[in-house]
Amino acid sequence: MNDKRGKTVPDGRDPAERTRRVALVTLGCKVNQCDSAGMAQRLEQLGHTLVGFDAEADVFIVNTCTVTARTDFQSRQLIRRAARRNPSAPVIVTGCYAQVAPELLKALPNVRLVAGNVEKELIPGLVGSLNGGPAEVRVRNIGQTGVFSGLTADRFPGRTRAFLKIQDGCNARCSYCIVPTARGPSRSMPPGDVLERVAALAGSGCREIVLTGVHLGAWGADLSPASGLPQLLRRIEEAGTVGRLRLSSIEPLEVSGELIACLRESAVLCPHVHIPLQSGDDTVLTAMGRHYDRRFFRDLVHRLADEIPGVAVGVDVMAGFPGEGDREFENTLELLRGLPAAYFHVFPYSERPGTKAAALPGKVEETLRARRAAELRALGLAKREAFAKRAVGSRQTVLVEGSRDRKTGRLKGFTGNYIPVLLAGGGRDSMNRLIDVVIESAEAGTASARVCHEQ
Repeated sequence: MNDKRGKTVPDGRDPAERTRRVALVTLGCKVNQCDSAGMAQRLEQLGHTLVGFDAEADVFIVNTCTVTARTDFQSRQLIRRAARRNPSAPVIVTGCYAQVAPELLKALPNVRLVAGNVEKELIPGLVGSLNGGPAEVRVRNIGQTGVFSGLTADRFPGRTRAFLKIQDGCNARCSYCIVPTARGPSRSMPPGDVLERVAALAGSGCREIVLTGVHLGAWGADLSPASGLPQLLRRIEEAGTVGRLRLSSIEPLEVSGELIACLRESAVLCPHVHIPLQSGDDTVLTAMGRHYDRRFFRDLVHRLADEIPGVAVGVDVMAGFPGEGDREFENTLELLRGLPAAYFHVFPYSERPGTKAAALPGKVEETLRARRAAELRALGLAKREAFAKRAVGSRQTVLVEGSRDRKTGRLKGFTGNYIPVLLAGGGRDSMNRLIDVVIESAEAGTASARVCHEQ
């Protein structure tokens, strides 16, 4: 007998063993991207072929996000696009949107399986047997999940930088956030497993590893015995397996003196911290369920800048939360103007059904949210440009990427404190290497540098 591509399939063969061309697309955060990398690696191990989302795929997998209404919309559009691309190909929907709205997604064209975040581990093994028929929902109550998922990749082919998910879920209940409902309680990868994954990623050629999680600063609190992020960072450095280590977003209340000491003293940990502020107004922060005030945040960022030379502090900020009037917004602007921050990530508030914020009074009109977000982004661009200019004349270490800048044709990379750099000269032998440079100029937040030494 023949399969749909004309390949011979022995009679009596288990349908789950059939190999397929699989298109996998991912929306949302680095944690979701880590999950997809794990699925992709497992699919290839099972003999399936990964193809682009616009290619002739036999099966489509959409790993969704639900952090905003826009990502919900994008997820639905990708599902419909897959159905148009190959009307006979089954679509698997997974991720956070699948976790919170499985019945809605089940009804979309060509959807044959809706799998929750825990069930992602099952997907590679089901691809070979999935055909037509009614859609199936495999979504368990993630609120009862207590085990860290082992779905992760130990290689990122062609990448100089790898992302390693070491924590998942969140115990915080910020009033605007649907993520605890979609991701479940906080749970951590055991430290021994973290060290093994770091060694495997470094061994596959990744020079920088970014530790990521939904609530990264909570890593280790659920383990027995309990541990903490600074202890883990010291163990990774002592192992000596990776050249550079970076943290993803971490909550302000979890940036402890011990963590600051790690950032200041480590030879491998990048001087780069991304901290969510969300609002610079105390009334709005309280309504958000954030357990700090503007003074605490201001003092924390100044402490980081004072104690860690050249540190890059990125800040998340939200525009248009319910109850944010002109005075509250000006308080946010005033705080941000005075912070020694390197850049901002700006998000207009997006109402999520089932969250406390969805029932709050004082809704901000959507066009006003957009205008405020634009004003915050403009300030963030000015901060980014000023931060890059302050580095002119300094010596930095750049991880050179595996492709050239499209516009200039020059080699490109990032410093430890996350400044994008274009390099004068250098060939392919410089790619995927840590190179010492001198920053000569900076424009629009991007630096130009000359190579002074390779290591």
